[in-house]
Amino acid sequence: MRRRDLLKYAGATALAAPFVRAARADQTTIKVGVVGPKTGPLAPGAAVTHFPPWKLWAHQVNQNGGLKLKDGQRKVELIEYDDRTQPSESIKAIERLAAVDKADWIAGLYGTGFNVAAVPTFAKLGYPQIPVACVTELGPQLVKKYPLLFFGNGTLTHYSTTVIDILKKFRDAGQIGNKVAMVNVADEYGIEISNISKTQFPAAGFEIVYNKSYPLGTQDYTPVIKGAKATDPDAFIAWSYPPDTFGLTEQAKIENFNVKVYFNGIGCAFPGYYGKFAAAAENVLGWGGVPDNADIRAFYKLHKEVTGVDADYNGSPLYYANNQLLTQAIEGAGSMDRDAIAAHMKSHTYKTLLGEFDIRNQLLNRLYTVGQWQDGFFHAVGGVGYPASDYVPVRAKTSWA
Repeated sequence: MRRRDLLKYAGATALAAPFVRAARADQTTIKVGVVGPKTGPLAPGAAVTHFPPWKLWAHQVNQNGGLKLKDGQRKVELIEYDDRTQPSESIKAIERLAAVDKADWIAGLYGTGFNVAAVPTFAKLGYPQIPVACVTELGPQLVKKYPLLFFGNGTLTHYSTTVIDILKKFRDAGQIGNKVAMVNVADEYGIEISNISKTQFPAAGFEIVYNKSYPLGTQDYTPVIKGAKATDPDAFIAWSYPPDTFGLTEQAKIENFNVKVYFNGIGCAFPGYYGKFAAAAENVLGWGGVPDNADIRAFYKLHKEVTGVDADYNGSPLYYANNQLLTQAIEGAGSMDRDAIAAHMKSHTYKTLLGEFDIRNQLLNRLYTVGQWQDGFFHAVGGVGYPASDYVPVRAKTSWA
């Protein structure tokens, strides 16, 4: 993917310089900081899911004259920082946004571990935090301690439970047995959901015949796929990040690793996934999915026109919906008073692209958790809080042809 110039750092303790300013600030501009990886292992995912939705949000807000506050409309300016896929750089960038840039708002970060690590910093500086690229079991616990923390995504259990429900459907139909091969990236997200799965899957009657972790940034997935294939599983589950998702799939094709249920984690919903694997991607399962309707199609068209990037079928619409929520909360509060904005989110629900969002208890009420590539579209096949009519029937994968 296209990369711009890298940030230069004066020293290990220096604060990061802004990567790019979307517009020249003036006294009436609302400054919004967006921190994420422009470089490092997580950069490809952020280039699709994290930065473009904020660009689209700023475009739409400014095109409409700005955010509607009690003292008039004010346009927004984005200030982006590259955290280089390093949590310490994320913290320094947040601190600079607050102390130097005097940002009115700071977006949630990209990556579960990054967001969780930054919770105390957001709280200390008095900024509400709405992590979207963050899925953790710690959510219910953390919101009790941090009143300005709002999770714009679900828990790991939401995702793993949906995967198990889909496996049960296949097993009940006699299409698969009970043997599951499972792999995970060795970071906070991957380790946590793997540990949850080790309890959930056996409890549902599935035998985990292969369980392997691999380091973030792994380049060669041959041993992982060969090891999984050797156990002759009925299903393959990868709790992966985008680079792993692509690498594992490529190796599965090479090894002709055929299972009726092939599930990837994050990145399977990227349009580039289908672009790379084409017909081989058909009936592959992964995180996310959306219903196919006119509003969704219009969103994808607009996202491409404004950002030049094809939106994914997971994080992109979820970011967009959370930003619609944010717009309504800010305008409902009538100012950039961050406590007032948080109070509005705790007392209202919001109409979004993905339906009515309720985050009053600081946890999102609904989520599309599993999608499947069918005829070139990543359809929602499972989730939490949505009607069954939003999902299409799931299909078995027959081959990589």
